Amino acid sequence: MSSDVQSVERFGEQYRRLKAEVNKVIIGQDAVVDHVLLGIFSRGHCLLVGVPGLAKTLLVNTVARALGLTFNRIQFTPDLMPSDIIGSEILGEDRHFRFIKGPLFANIVLADEINRTPPKTQAALLEAMQEKAVTAAGQTHRLPDPFFVLATQNPIEQEGTYPLPEAQLDRFMFDIRVDYPSFAEELAVVKATTSDEQPELRPVLSAEEIIHFQGLVRRVPVAENVLEYAVKLATRTRPGLPTAPAIINDHVGWGAGPRASQYLVIGAKAHALAHGRFSPDIADVQAVALPILRHRIVRNYKAEAEGVTVDRIVKELL
Repeated sequence: MSSDVQSVERFGEQYRRLKAEVNKVIIGQDAVVDHVLLGIFSRGHCLLVGVPGLAKTLLVNTVARALGLTFNRIQFTPDLMPSDIIGSEILGEDRHFRFIKGPLFANIVLADEINRTPPKTQAALLEAMQEKAVTAAGQTHRLPDPFFVLATQNPIEQEGTYPLPEAQLDRFMFDIRVDYPSFAEELAVVKATTSDEQPELRPVLSAEEIIHFQGLVRRVPVAENVLEYAVKLATRTRPGLPTAPAIINDHVGWGAGPRASQYLVIGAKAHALAHGRFSPDIADVQAVALPILRHRIVRNYKAEAEGVTVDRIVKELL
């Protein structure tokens, strides 16, 4: 028990060091950086949604370097095939087939513009996210541990895209919205990126330490009232149930499933540890609720016609 107490203290210290290292390159975007790091320590995958030029790719690359993990970027295009990301078998000079690993075999995989590739390739990626393994020619190949997919999506372009179905979106723990920086932040970005100085990043954690902290997050005890709050919050998003408020019945077609309840609890545990607390409370659940619920709630036609956003619905629930 005492070793876990020391681990909790060390987690908070390392989390702060990790954020400071990332902030050498990424200016502002505090909430985005927090949610990406919480997703990693919760063994979850993240979807980053934002217009071009907001440093989504740079953020993922910086996090990988600060964590000391292997990193691959896959630029998704309409002609990308599953074998291009998973790998394929080739016939060697010894007349035997051998498996050549694709770019999916890395600790952190950046799936850039995931909605630009057809469903067949999306499905291959999402299977790997769920199973942490890929199958080629009847052989199963384990992916490295830890393994995270951080996908990006551009919300303004719809031509030539293949939107992710709700069932596949559900595999992402967080849907993180990357917004424009403030004037002061943009000024700092321009100053930093138009000079010759390049910040030097030092790895803060090893793969073994990350796996240890992921196990620590799972071992965090949760009070019954916090568990009940997380489950009630998820069930209140489902229209037609006695607990559903008017805004849900009027504006939602489908609500969040049980995976949302699980992620609310795990995310709250990681959030509590990051702030030096030994057990999460209701405020920790609320802190992670928006990025966990926003891609699991499907609005109906009335909500779209009246301009009622998912973020507004979730904020009213909270």
